[in-house]
Amino acid sequence: MKLFIDTADIAEIERIAGWGVLAGVTTNPSLLAAVEGDEDTIYRRICELVDGPISAEVTEPDVKDMVSEGRRLSAIHPNIVVKLPTCAEGLTATSELAKDGIPVNMTLCFTGSQALLAAAAGARYVSPFVGRYDDIGNDGVEALRDVVESLFATEYDVQVITASVRSPVHVQEAAKMGADIATIPPKVFDQMLGHPLTDKGLEKFNADAAARAAKTKKTPAKSRKKG
Repeated sequence: MKLFIDTADIAEIERIAGWGVLAGVTTNPSLLAAVEGDEDTIYRRICELVDGPISAEVTEPDVKDMVSEGRRLSAIHPNIVVKLPTCAEGLTATSELAKDGIPVNMTLCFTGSQALLAAAAGARYVSPFVGRYDDIGNDGVEALRDVVESLFATEYDVQVITASVRSPVHVQEAAKMGADIATIPPKVFDQMLGHPLTDKGLEKFNADAAARAAKTKKTPAKSRKKG
């Protein structure tokens, strides 16, 4: 399973990209609203940092404007994936953009039936929202499984992006069921990496290495006899 980062924060993208684990980036209007700067400039910088699909979301409400904005976003960089909402207008716009060879990520997808419609319209990616499903008292992981299984035996060339990730468990469960991608907030990347036993073990190793170095430094080197 490929790992994307879900943020528009350039500093965070650069930090996690430095780990060598990122295959792509997803953004949305809420994430962009949390950072400063021109949107197109942000997208270009993200494309410089991560060589993979970069989702940029359309905000126009009607089909004609969705398609127009999607084409404009796609022209920013070859790695841009146009993000569209799961709705009737989004499906129509997806179909139009797909005819142009523009990849689409259909977002706010919650069911297998929605995912099938997105795939049939030509979406390259579908993004089931796990955490938001949990928020209303349902099982987001099982909803994700429904999407993965619904698409598994189809002929559609579509990848499932596990979105609205709230914990490392979401990522692990997505990987186990065969989801293609998980897009992960920076704080969850940190949670995935950290573990108290890792920290404790590293502390012990460093202390032992320092003790050995100090002992070696205090032991005088034996001189060679000339002869």
